[in-house]
Amino acid sequence: MGKQTKYIFVTGGVLSGVGKGITAASIGAVLQAKGLTVSIQKCDPYLNVDAGLLNPAEHGECFVTKDGAETDLDLGHYERFLDIELTQKNATLSGRLLRDLIADERAGKFGGKTIQLVPHLTGAIQEAIREASEGSDVHFVEIGGTVGDYEGLSFVEAIREFGRRIGRENALYVHVVYVPYIGTSKEFKSKPAQNALNDLRGFGIVPDVVIVRTDEPAPESIAGKIAMFGGVDESAVLMMPNVDSVFRIPEKIAGSSLMPILDAFTGNQHKPDLSRWTDLVARQQAPKAKHATIGIVAKYLDNEDTYISVLEALKAAAWREDTDLKVQWINAETASEDDFAAVDGLLVPGGFGTRGASGKTAAAAYALEHNKPYLGICLGLQVAVIAAARRAGLEQANSTEFDAETPDDVVYIMDGQQGKESTGGTLRLGNYPAHLAIDSRAYALYGSQDITERHRHRYEVNQKYRDAIERGGLSITGTSPDGKLVEYVEAPTCDYFVATQAHPEFRSRPTRPHPLFTGLIRAAGR
Repeated sequence: MGKQTKYIFVTGGVLSGVGKGITAASIGAVLQAKGLTVSIQKCDPYLNVDAGLLNPAEHGECFVTKDGAETDLDLGHYERFLDIELTQKNATLSGRLLRDLIADERAGKFGGKTIQLVPHLTGAIQEAIREASEGSDVHFVEIGGTVGDYEGLSFVEAIREFGRRIGRENALYVHVVYVPYIGTSKEFKSKPAQNALNDLRGFGIVPDVVIVRTDEPAPESIAGKIAMFGGVDESAVLMMPNVDSVFRIPEKIAGSSLMPILDAFTGNQHKPDLSRWTDLVARQQAPKAKHATIGIVAKYLDNEDTYISVLEALKAAAWREDTDLKVQWINAETASEDDFAAVDGLLVPGGFGTRGASGKTAAAAYALEHNKPYLGICLGLQVAVIAAARRAGLEQANSTEFDAETPDDVVYIMDGQQGKESTGGTLRLGNYPAHLAIDSRAYALYGSQDITERHRHRYEVNQKYRDAIERGGLSITGTSPDGKLVEYVEAPTCDYFVATQAHPEFRSRPTRPHPLFTGLIRAAGR
């Protein structure tokens, strides 16, 4: 029998978005720094099958794993913090589990039994947790939403049962709560957090650790109150105010009263080596020699989480390039040449639909005409191809996504996907290989001809227009290994104009920035 995996369950109280994902990833980073193998999983109570059709303005970006899972953005936090690549197993949604349960029931696999949330759904959740944990010393499970939400009750019950099943010494429950500051009375109020702890205890879980999130540092008396009313030792209550850099959190955890608890739980007494985090924070905080303003031409401007991986990739590249980064959001629906001229570089991120397409195409055209550093991601490549074809004289060149009747469909629907444009599960998703031209800028940046990137798209460049695209100023410098699919285009006459059909932001790391973003920052910095 193999070594018993340890499980750390992370739940949240008071409100959603309290920082459970960053907390789980930060504790995981500390355990990694002690030499342990860590895995991590997000359980979302949504009745969606995956995150592919969730509105990005409401839920933030859809993160894509190497095997093509469309997931919650927390998996991006996990990958960036832990520098591991996750898969379908690391994202578990109610909708998928319920769909599979019902399919099994219809197929007669339960032998006529009554199918219930307990034990059948809770059993499916536990099996998903066990599968995702295989091969790791410590497995983290973050339960989405807030304890007490109706849709989350099965998940809370599942992790309670799981702790009993594996032995309480192998399960650590971490509850993240929020303590608000009331400006009128000038005091922190712990009552919502106390109620959230009562809710968790009411479902049969007494937490081992409570993380208290606050906007500003709170007095230690708050920790004492929460310990008293939450039924935990005060040493197990960690105050976690907002910090100037989330990358300080591993250090904060490593220097806290949480460490003896983690040491005892894991049986690992090694001092964590957090040099990668201290070096990163030092680089992040150091005075910068250069500065660059990058204009992101986008249509979702209300919630930065919509483009969080792009933002994090830009930041990582700027820290590496000793550059003070300013991000300028440019509304794709109202963008003008003045907006493009006012920034040092342009980035057009991925997206779907016609809204804002003309502004994104205009951004690519401006960059081509004015030698403005440009990075196109997914849709950013497609609008660049449209702009080049129009420069070559094909005035009606377009994508069939934007104009189904265009006479010059320089971007068109993938074979076999016609009629499925509004449904999920029809995209080119996950890792795909590409072969780069040896004389290309992309090759110089990657340092390799054969590379792999993650994808999330449905439309492709129509290579019958290759001559027009090249006359318009772009070269196709990377394709699928068989040459059928365009993966990279560049403008040879521009100092930096690179676009990829892939989503390189998903593979960027804070300590290992992606070369395409580094190239943009280097070209735009001054």
